[in-house]
Amino acid sequence: MIVWLNGTFGVGKTSTARALCELLPGSTLFDPELIGKGLRMMLPRQRLAEVTDYQELPTWRRLVVDTVVALYAELGGVLVVPMTLLRQDHRDEIFGGFAAYRIPVRHLLLHSEETILRERVESRTALADTPGEATSLRTLPPDHMTPYQAALPWLRADAHLVRTDGLTPGEAAARVAEALRDGAGVCTLVQTLKPTAETVAAGVLLFDDEDRVLLVDPTYKSGWEFPGGVVEPGEAPARAGVREVAEELGLDLPDPLRLLVLDWQPSQPPQYGGLRLLFDGGRLTEHQIGKLLLPADELRGWRFVTEAEATSLLSPDRMRRLTWALRARERNHPLNLEAGQPVALDATSP
Repeated sequence: MIVWLNGTFGVGKTSTARALCELLPGSTLFDPELIGKGLRMMLPRQRLAEVTDYQELPTWRRLVVDTVVALYAELGGVLVVPMTLLRQDHRDEIFGGFAAYRIPVRHLLLHSEETILRERVESRTALADTPGEATSLRTLPPDHMTPYQAALPWLRADAHLVRTDGLTPGEAAARVAEALRDGAGVCTLVQTLKPTAETVAAGVLLFDDEDRVLLVDPTYKSGWEFPGGVVEPGEAPARAGVREVAEELGLDLPDPLRLLVLDWQPSQPPQYGGLRLLFDGGRLTEHQIGKLLLPADELRGWRFVTEAEATSLLSPDRMRRLTWALRARERNHPLNLEAGQPVALDATSP
């Protein structure tokens, strides 16, 4: 399994991780900071200047997953990973990547009060090798504590909190080991296997009485989505949409559904493409909305949004698909798309 030790700067993640490896036979320490350092040497300066933190680089997040998977296949046992993750979408992407390989994850949050963290940073500053390093360390608490405090609500809900105030790394590691023995920090994520070829996926658009569309927030990948999923072998796409909505939201929809768009997505290595269909699931009543269910291992939340609001939630390809699906619904005529754009000459603009 993977033991992910989260927490802000100065809380003692790396030192606790080293001590934890001494307590867990057959465990291995992996610090994703190494990947960040490597990318600083490999990526062009112009690309690095576009981000304030290497965690914002999709390459870093992908390499963390791929490296952990490779290490796990090579070594097995327990991988202890000390790394701050404050953005929930990054957590979803990385932990979802582990789940896709059926690797269980324990998420633990090391937490200390801000005064303790400041004292620890000051002590490290006093031992800094250069004046520049000391100055850099002094600027860290305000830069790190504000986003950490903002992330605490979702972190507390997602991870098992271990207080480290006044503890040595060995004592903190002992608490973590005890929490692990008690089964704490388990992340139950749906295991969506990575495709090995083009796939067919069916999404369903559901509306409220204001014609806002329902989007869902997956726990296993970043970004919002339409209800729906991959069509199983031998399954009709419309029925797949009905099945997925029943599994995800607990709604029974009429079968068959009305097709809005059929979108062929070409493969863009390393990602596979395939056929993406969106169906009209109709308007939901207040009674239906009140009974919406969410599987905890798959979806975190749902919300109705306008087309404009969806722009900030959906990826560009999904947003293009939604835009044309809404036009198809208005015109009562399905559209054939390729890479998010209609192929018919009479449908050149939304």
